[in-house]
Amino acid sequence: MTQARNHTEHGDREVAVAGEVLRTEVGSGVHGIAIKGTDDHDEMGIYVEPAARVLGFGPRTDHYIYRTQPEGARSGPGDVDLVMYSLRKYLRLATKGNPTVLLPLYAPPESVMATTALGDELRAMRRELLSQQAVHRFLGFLHSQRKRLLGQEKRNVPNRPELIARYGYDVKYASHALRLAYQGLEIARDARLTLPMPEHERERVLRVKRGDVRDMHEALAEIDGVAAQVEQLLADGRTPLPERPDLDAITAWATDAHRRHWGWR
Repeated sequence: MTQARNHTEHGDREVAVAGEVLRTEVGSGVHGIAIKGTDDHDEMGIYVEPAARVLGFGPRTDHYIYRTQPEGARSGPGDVDLVMYSLRKYLRLATKGNPTVLLPLYAPPESVMATTALGDELRAMRRELLSQQAVHRFLGFLHSQRKRLLGQEKRNVPNRPELIARYGYDVKYASHALRLAYQGLEIARDARLTLPMPEHERERVLRVKRGDVRDMHEALAEIDGVAAQVEQLLADGRTPLPERPDLDAITAWATDAHRRHWGWR
């Protein structure tokens, strides 16, 4: 009989750690909205796979996951959730504008846990990676959090009963939605993402997360109001962002980055 693990682990740790070029914090701490004693610690790393894994016929190793909680258990205060992506997979997700995947590009120096010359170059590519597609993804993630808050998510993702009992609604889903709204607005308006969040927006999100906004409909009104501003910027064409990321520049850099990491000249 196989003994159950007391943690979760998927992927090839040896490959991920050996090829790591960048790792940063990506959870509530990097946003500046962590509340002591309530949040876990999230990290994201990027690594370059060995040439044989990319060019050969063996198994691809495009991600590695480690969680201090066992499979299926929800992370809580003090837990660590780490996800590492191969550079190829990371760039695919980043060019699509995945909100969490973009965070290592903008994490402040104190949230950068490991980096190399290639990691620094990747962070310098953020302008090429950012586009209007990212804004649409932020809105998409926002609407998903909103549906979870209202119990409308098709995947039947449950609310947190302890939060509902204490505040009347799941303040974490609401705060996530509001954060995504404000960050989507900054990206659409200014073509950048400030981390930690600017003070005013950060405090608005923390008000919801702390349960200071007792009426869920008040929180929803702010979420919807900021989201409407984002959608209006896109509709009016008042954004400095290109429609799509600069795939030619990203491809050229990624090809050269792999060659250099492998020692090919």
